[in-house]
Amino acid sequence: MQTSDIQRLLDIMARLRDPESGCPWDIEQDFRSIAPYTIEEAHEVADAIERDDLDDLKDELGDLLFQVVFHARMAEELGAFDFGDVVAAVSDKLERRHPHVFGDASIETAEAQTVNWEVIKAQERAERGEVDDSVLAGVSRGLPALRRAVKLQKRAARVGFDWPGPEPIFAKLVEESEELRAAIVEDDHDAMEDEIGDLLFVVTNLARKLAVDPGAALRRTNQKFETRFRGMEALAADREQSLADLSLDELEVIYREVKDRISRSR
Repeated sequence: MQTSDIQRLLDIMARLRDPESGCPWDIEQDFRSIAPYTIEEAHEVADAIERDDLDDLKDELGDLLFQVVFHARMAEELGAFDFGDVVAAVSDKLERRHPHVFGDASIETAEAQTVNWEVIKAQERAERGEVDDSVLAGVSRGLPALRRAVKLQKRAARVGFDWPGPEPIFAKLVEESEELRAAIVEDDHDAMEDEIGDLLFVVTNLARKLAVDPGAALRRTNQKFETRFRGMEALAADREQSLADLSLDELEVIYREVKDRISRSR
């Protein structure tokens, strides 16, 4: 990549935001309106990785880079910072947080680096005057819920607040399931939301103990469900049927048939 490649992208962004000759949609955007697109593009990057589609990954990374350029351009217009400042900030951060690569520190393992990374982050917060001594300090509220749950659990585990293994978590799953049943019986919607949250938190903890990324696991299941459901639609169409006209028992028969077909094709 040449510097001119980045400059071309920056110039395109500047033209899109030009108040006189730019794109009306791009001109009217602000940080808040663009933020959902930034998150969406990050998820599409993850999806391309899950599908092992490198061509699509290239495109999605480009879309994500454009989001960074978009935010930087809006900040530049406000006189806050520009794209160069973003690059400088992350470059400084990477050098500062890797003293074993760019300095004289000695760190032998990935686990030791993870610990040291958090120590450096805590030092940075202290230097900025952010007074928060909690072991949970710095876990962003903007993270996807499953990802944030994992980070909170990992932080708590540092001081020993953690299950010793996966087995006790199964008992907790039963306990939380029963509490959810009770909330349903009482028709207490607020309690239902609370208990479903507890149940998801425990499932996330189980995934962490088994070294499974819960977000990746759910994406995998989403894809599996979509493949099977589309197979049901195709099978029903071949039989000149509509899924909407079938009973739940009939739908279950088709679902199992599609599931078996997919299993045999592997």
